[in-house]
Amino acid sequence: MNPQSGTIKAFEEKLNAQLQQAKSQLEEFETRAKSTMTRAEIETINHLKTTRQEIEKKRQELKTAGEGKVQQIKTELDAEMTKLKVSLQQLATKLKSETHKKAS
Repeated sequence: MNPQSGTIKAFEEKLNAQLQQAKSQLEEFETRAKSTMTRAEIETINHLKTTRQEIEKKRQELKTAGEGKVQQIKTELDAEMTKLKVSLQQLATKLKSETHKKAS
């Protein structure tokens, strides 16, 4: 195994863990707030699910990418994953805030 392969494998493992965490969070949001969510919140969750799936597809590209494209794909994946995590955090905060408002 060359060093490049090891780096890609480690990156993929990290990305897989992050994608799994995002999937779990989205499922939790859906389950927890299904009956009380607004149309906009449902659309946001669906958009985030699509984004996660797109990141998953791009991660698959990493396996077949030529050496010259690996770094570009990794950079894109890092940026997309960061955006996804921020969006998930914003949604979590919004749902938590709305839950507290409804409980008051």
